This record gives sequence, C-alpha cells and structure tokens, in this order.
Amino acid sequence: MTQPAHIDTVSAVVGQWRSVHPGLDTGPMEIIGRINRCAALLQQSEDAPLRRAGLNRAEFDLLGALRRTGHELTPGELARETFSSGAAVTKRLRLLQERGLVERRTDTRDRRVAHVQLTADGQELVDRILPDQLAFERAALAGLTGDRHDELAARLAELLGQLEGRLGG
Repeated sequence: MTQPAHIDTVSAVVGQWRSVHPGLDTGPMEIIGRINRCAALLQQSEDAPLRRAGLNRAEFDLLGALRRTGHELTPGELARETFSSGAAVTKRLRLLQERGLVERRTDTRDRRVAHVQLTADGQELVDRILPDQLAFERAALAGLTGDRHDELAARLAELLGQLEGRLGG
C-alpha cells in the first residue's frame, strides 16, 4: 500500500493503532478517516463563503436543491434530494424559514403535506454565494493537477456508487 507523501493526522492515528494492534488491518481507516477529516476541515473553514453567509452545508444543500430543481418541493422530496433524514430537513427548514429564505405552504388537497419554495431573498443568496463557494472549493483542491483531480473524482464516484448500492441512499 502506498503511503502518503507526508504524515497527516490520520497517518498518526493509524500508526498508534498499529502499535497497539500490530495485526489489525487499518486500510479502511486510512480511506474513511481521510474522507471524514477532509469533510470536517472543509466544513469548519472560517473563510468558506457558506460560513460567511451564516449557513452550513446541509442548509445550503436544501436551498440549492430548491434552486436547481426550479420548483417547490415537499420536505420528503428535499430529504431525498439532500440525503437527509426527515427530522433534520424539518429542523433546517424551520431555521431557513425564520431567516426568510424559504416559504412553506400547505397543500390545498392534503393539509398534512407542505410545499417549500425559495423566497426572492433565498434565491438571491444562493445565486450570490454559489460562485464564491465553488471558487473556495476550487482553491481547496488547487494542489491536485487536472489528471489527479479527474482520477480522484472518478474514484470517489466509484466508491459512492458502491456505497449507495450496498448501504442504501
């Protein structure tokens, strides 16, 4: 197995586990741990446009789903679009509604069903910060050359496809 060019935090953790359990296969930890660490660092970045806008990734994903589909969605549809639980979507929608970024309306035929749409402010916010967020993400990946970027994207797509097939989603 090829080791990373430098020691990262996951390498240190793996080394500690290997000293405690020398025969243990830590290969999965080397991949999953790095994916989780990368995600945490990106989400915690103070200069990320989402953070500056007072949003987290999950909230932006809801707004983005409404913007990219171009029509209102039910909370259940939003849960499927964003790979979130219904309870998490309900909580996030309440916060986004309080901020004036989404509106909810009750279905005229079935009062148990809600329809959610972006407000003008919500649409403006998504359209304003999306280019900045993409530029931030591009800068975060700047160390990857074009071929390495494409290879990593392809390998992650392969992994995601396998996980979605086996674990659901």
